[in-house]
Amino acid sequence: MSQTLPSFRDLHQPGNPFILANAWDKGSARMLAAMGAKAIATSSAAHAFTLGRPDMGYVSREEALDHAVDLLQATPLPVSGDLENGYGAIPNDVAKTIEQAAKLGLNGACIEDTDLPSDQPYAFEMAVERVEAAVQAARSAKSDFVLTARADGVMLGTYDVAEAIRRIQAFERAGADCLYVPVPGNLEAQSAICKAVSAPVNALAAGGFLAHDLQEFANVGVARISLGSALARATHRVILDAGKAMFGEGDFSAMCHSTGSSAIDPMMAMFEQPE
Repeated sequence: MSQTLPSFRDLHQPGNPFILANAWDKGSARMLAAMGAKAIATSSAAHAFTLGRPDMGYVSREEALDHAVDLLQATPLPVSGDLENGYGAIPNDVAKTIEQAAKLGLNGACIEDTDLPSDQPYAFEMAVERVEAAVQAARSAKSDFVLTARADGVMLGTYDVAEAIRRIQAFERAGADCLYVPVPGNLEAQSAICKAVSAPVNALAAGGFLAHDLQEFANVGVARISLGSALARATHRVILDAGKAMFGEGDFSAMCHSTGSSAIDPMMAMFEQPE
């Protein structure tokens, strides 16, 4: 990959979405890059699973940032960090996280409005103050840093689409570069979200939204489509199905579909830096 790559910010074009490929280790990042990904993101859930932990608040700031640096070093692509709630309740905690992420070389990050490890949202005013602090830290960075502000209440069942729109509009006024309401129900709701703000909008390819293709997301104005933990969970489904067959029935046939080294090794070698 010696050609000049577009900046992470320039990839965000409403109505012409790119796929933000969430990886969970260097190997998966390199595979995704080799197959055409334009940018890589961490996934808090997928990363937590690699550590043997559940999702939503069980990974520390240091662990998350170290993991993001691993992905940065895996390929030349831009990397955005899924940094959960910013690893702290107060705005200063969020600012510290964004400041560190930018210093480490991340090209962007996503901050959500959930008071982890609970599923409850921060009060509206606090949610906005947290985004304001994150924006200030991002703007103070020496590099161009794309801050995504995320409203999770629809996905978690704690508020409706109208409240999500109220929040992302406030997040945009606070200076967020990209807005994100995961799985708002249907494409009609996704369209309303895109129309409610002028900044680029991220959509999540998960749940019922997996039935829609890239063009359908483009038609409603989406600028970016992230995978979240969906691809990692797809690999987990393979493990679950193969494991049940092996340990329950002594059947190893599921592994007949495994991928050979001839396909994987070149992807791993493609991004190796010469010593």
